[in-house]
Amino acid sequence: MACLVLLTLGQAQSPIQKQLDNFLDTVGQQDKFMGAIVVLEQGKEVYAHTIGYANLDQGTLVSAHTQYRIGSISKTLTATLVLKAVEEGRLELSHSLDTFFPSIPHADQITLAQLLDHHSGIHNFTGDPGFAQWRTERKTEGEMVDIIAEGGSDFKPGTQGAYSNSNYVLLSYILQKVYSKPYAQILEEQIIAPLQLKETRFGDEHIPSGKKIRSYTYEVQWNLVANTDLSIPMGAGAILMSAHDLARFVEALFGGKLLSQPSLETMLTTTDGYGMGVFKTELLGRTAYTHDGKIDGFNAIYYYFPREQLTYVMLSNAENYDLPLLHRTMIAPYLGLPLELPELASYRVSRTELQALGGRYTSPDSPLVITISEQKGKLLAQPEGQRIYTMDAVNANRFRHDKSGVTLEFDSAQQTMTMVQGEQELHFIKS
Repeated sequence: MACLVLLTLGQAQSPIQKQLDNFLDTVGQQDKFMGAIVVLEQGKEVYAHTIGYANLDQGTLVSAHTQYRIGSISKTLTATLVLKAVEEGRLELSHSLDTFFPSIPHADQITLAQLLDHHSGIHNFTGDPGFAQWRTERKTEGEMVDIIAEGGSDFKPGTQGAYSNSNYVLLSYILQKVYSKPYAQILEEQIIAPLQLKETRFGDEHIPSGKKIRSYTYEVQWNLVANTDLSIPMGAGAILMSAHDLARFVEALFGGKLLSQPSLETMLTTTDGYGMGVFKTELLGRTAYTHDGKIDGFNAIYYYFPREQLTYVMLSNAENYDLPLLHRTMIAPYLGLPLELPELASYRVSRTELQALGGRYTSPDSPLVITISEQKGKLLAQPEGQRIYTMDAVNANRFRHDKSGVTLEFDSAQQTMTMVQGEQELHFIKS
């Protein structure tokens, strides 16, 4: 299904903007991505593009105003709120957790700073096998604190870093206690109103069901994903934003418009690779601050390049592509680097030819068994016990899956198949 709508703001487009538009048009037409991309240079929007549907069943297209679940990028906003509370004298980073939640193991040894930079040792509840069974159920603060407490501790506080959503759920509740207000109101007063963000909200319970954005995963076609109840992730992952609002927030935060310089420096200081709600990275040879978010088929990321004062935001409700490659492609020209557009497979193979490749393939060098089949004119590969992968034709005998980086090459005469992924190469025989 082709799922594409385009929105580019501003005056006449440059040749590079047109090339990027054409690339994203093709990505959308090939069912590889739905979402929004925004680029700011020194606070000025220089590129914006939207692709796809907010709701496939209703045929509702996404727009520049669509609010996506940003997942763990919510942590950047929560960290900002905590540091603002510190500036106001409501909290201290040295405060111990037992002041608020003594039932958490080692609470007397865990500081707010360790919650912020993931050095608390508190077990990450979303990593538990049973999480998938109750993630769509509404939870109270008491229920979530009990779940987190029961998860225990993975290591002694302060001895190492390990990412844990539990940290930021607890920080959300702490903010509510010190302000005596719901998290949504704190967010409104401290960030949304000052920055005049019109398309940012905490939670989606007040959005009518028919108007909520839906998320999808791809397996032969786009398939609807059940959504986590946002009472669970709280400030760890319950915020919705448009791409424009997120870009404006990122620019304001790193531009020193929300926190004092000492607070911002504290936020950006990394220990074991962890900052406070933010990570420092290298991309295309440049230093950037970043955070990503993944929740229920939604994918989100921002990059802020301090030297260039460049902000890049991508929000998606459906993706079936190599997203790091997409980011590099979109960002490169705005860093003054050559634009190198990835090749998108568009070779057409008949259903008869695809069906001839079908069968069960085994390898003498691996226990992996892969079943190849054809459906709706597409080649499908299903490793035993795994999901189905839809392969794109590079030519009549060569197929690839962009997201996983897997390439399959067939030799019909020899009844063999070669799988290449990175430096690994496996040979299979059709049985």
